[in-house]
Amino acid sequence: MTQSPTRRFRAAILGASGFAGAELLRRLLRHPHVEVVRACAADHLGEPVWSAHPHLEGQTSLRFEATVPERAADDVDVVLMGLPHSVSVEVVRAAATRDVRLLDLSGAFRLRDLDAYRRHYGEHPAPELVESFVYGLPELNRDRLRGARRVASPGCFATTIELGLLPLARAGLLEGAIEVVGITGSSGSGVTASAATHHPVRAGNLRTYRPLDHQHSPEIVETLQAAGARHPRLSFVPVSAPLVRGIFATAFARVPASTTEAQLAEAYRESFDDEPFVRVPALRLPEVVAVTGSNHAEVGWLLGPVEGDTRLVTAFSVTDNLMKGGAGQAIQNLNLMLELDERTTLEDPGGYP
Repeated sequence: MTQSPTRRFRAAILGASGFAGAELLRRLLRHPHVEVVRACAADHLGEPVWSAHPHLEGQTSLRFEATVPERAADDVDVVLMGLPHSVSVEVVRAAATRDVRLLDLSGAFRLRDLDAYRRHYGEHPAPELVESFVYGLPELNRDRLRGARRVASPGCFATTIELGLLPLARAGLLEGAIEVVGITGSSGSGVTASAATHHPVRAGNLRTYRPLDHQHSPEIVETLQAAGARHPRLSFVPVSAPLVRGIFATAFARVPASTTEAQLAEAYRESFDDEPFVRVPALRLPEVVAVTGSNHAEVGWLLGPVEGDTRLVTAFSVTDNLMKGGAGQAIQNLNLMLELDERTTLEDPGGYP
């Protein structure tokens, strides 16, 4: 049940000068129940937020402030963190005794498996805090997210791949090997250019990076197990593509030979018919441009012929990596945490230019 608060919740955005920060500001500056009172960053200090985000000129008088973990929770109801892992941990520690909600967009608190965390990120700096966070995939954990005090918002690849496979896991059809190729836009690499993300290198190019070793892999496995997958073994190859926004994931899984088209259709209907931000297109397969700029995801599937005692399911899923894969989903989670309508400021469809 949602509420209509008599006051606006005060929010601080940390890491506000990045691409995700821009989306958080763009949506929350027009949120009827949330007031952004602090925008913190490591750069542009003292400058108006539109110095980094020109489209926000005239929309706010906020100026970028330094990120000071000990003061991040001062005089606010919620802190949204788009920070490196280590800084997120400092903020959470500093806010331990404060009456404040924390929403983390980093990977610091997504994984319960500390050994998996160690393999991909190094030793966890605050393992005692991990269990205090709810994993922020609303399509799986909505009831736990309502009123939650601490939420770890999922990664962009993780969200996209999990949504494509979630119906199979819930239906008890997902077991064993899963292979995924995920194609992503350049904004997923962050606001600071590197040799591999510089436009002349990326434009017109396709290249893989961290194949079979991407940091979102254990997050995906853990989430699918929580949804009912048995012994999932994920092989994931990410690919950078010459587009700015969007992720297109193609997942291959083997289901029992007795599985029918009707069973799969029912599994996807049960998972997503009532979901405000996930759709299964009726007349086509998912495509990135249909969700660009929106918090919507699209999923679809094809069932292959019987091969021995299994059949191949190919699952397709797409998101905008900055929205449903990032800031949009964070706002959806924020709305649930504050027990508001989760669609608030997120209902526009995005899509074709």
